[in-house]
Amino acid sequence: MRSFLKTKTAIALALSVTAGTAVADSHSGVEVLHWWTSGGEAAALNVLKDDLEGQGIGWTDMPVAGGGGEQAMTVLRARVTAGNAPTAVQGLGFDIIDWAKQGSLANLNDVAAAEGWDDVVPAALQQFAKVDGAWVSAPVNVHSTNWVWANKAVLDANGIAMPETWEDFVAAMETLSAAGITPIAHGGQAWQEATVFDAVAMSVLGPDGYKAAFIDLDPAVLGGEGMKEAFDRMAVIRANVDDNFSGRDWNLATAMVINGEAGFQMMGDWAKGEFINAGKVPGEDFLCFRFPGTSEQVTFNADQFMMFDQGGDVSAEQAALATAILSPSFQSAFNVVKGSVPARTDVSNEAFDACGQKGMADLAAAAASNNLFGSMAHGHANEASVKNAMYDVITAHFNGEYDSETAVQELVDAVEIAK
Repeated sequence: MRSFLKTKTAIALALSVTAGTAVADSHSGVEVLHWWTSGGEAAALNVLKDDLEGQGIGWTDMPVAGGGGEQAMTVLRARVTAGNAPTAVQGLGFDIIDWAKQGSLANLNDVAAAEGWDDVVPAALQQFAKVDGAWVSAPVNVHSTNWVWANKAVLDANGIAMPETWEDFVAAMETLSAAGITPIAHGGQAWQEATVFDAVAMSVLGPDGYKAAFIDLDPAVLGGEGMKEAFDRMAVIRANVDDNFSGRDWNLATAMVINGEAGFQMMGDWAKGEFINAGKVPGEDFLCFRFPGTSEQVTFNADQFMMFDQGGDVSAEQAALATAILSPSFQSAFNVVKGSVPARTDVSNEAFDACGQKGMADLAAAAASNNLFGSMAHGHANEASVKNAMYDVITAHFNGEYDSETAVQELVDAVEIAK
């Protein structure tokens, strides 16, 4: 029922916008649909707005709240159906490919050729930015999802060192719980539970097992003992979140760590933007480290802006937006604020803080050692139907509907049906 109501609300919003505005005039500016609504995200987006406005290009903002983007995609479908597609839309992974295959996206090859995108955007990102040889979106960043964020003062006060193994992490959670501090800040939404599971599964299965399970969809790995262990560890994490986690937005969970109400949060590096927006300094106020057991791996997603076909030609405003997004100066300025790392390989790390520099170094090392993997939880490992089927099982287990053994079998069955 909650999902139905959210969908109904999103459709109503889309229809109201469509009814209340004329089709966007591509020659007066850009209309941008996105889900960046938290403080840190909004601050980062302002970098792009200011860049375009400095070129005399107007910006019509269409934010749709919801950290995983599901509601934004519902709004988008209604807009496209009504013949009123926005100029540009934030997109992830296989969602971009799906829209391109429907013939909805503009061909950006002329812009890409003029700006040399093929030479500076990593192949792992091009896999989602190009369809049948055509650039259809402009990558904004690379986020990695297997991070842990910690309140340094809370850890120091309780004698906790940065955990390097699962056993270390369990011991840290036990120490915090005994001290009356919530060990894990978490928001009870399916995409957030899948984000945690992403890291937990990588730590148990290793890179080969992760690829076999979530990219290749091997039923033997999906249904194996390693997957049961991953669900067992999720149950431990579930026992260490507070009672009010259900429905909490991710940034409110981050605020719990910032305010010292909780010790840790497992979340992608967009969480860093909240710490920075709150005036916190990495290494002094908070810690960033890979989930124990995944120090050599990076699971990633990449925010991109899809350019929707506005009548056959890429407008001057769309070309300016795409060019601005992938300019080295914007890639640095935006990602410094956002918490992510640049989507092009030739950007200096000089302006980045310690967590940002670590993220850039980790990404380069993972790409060089074949340890860079599209995130299951964020639509970069498989198509939406499979991702959503996994979501259902993971969140049902987290909420006590299945024990680990049952969850493993449900996962195998759900993926088989969704394929």
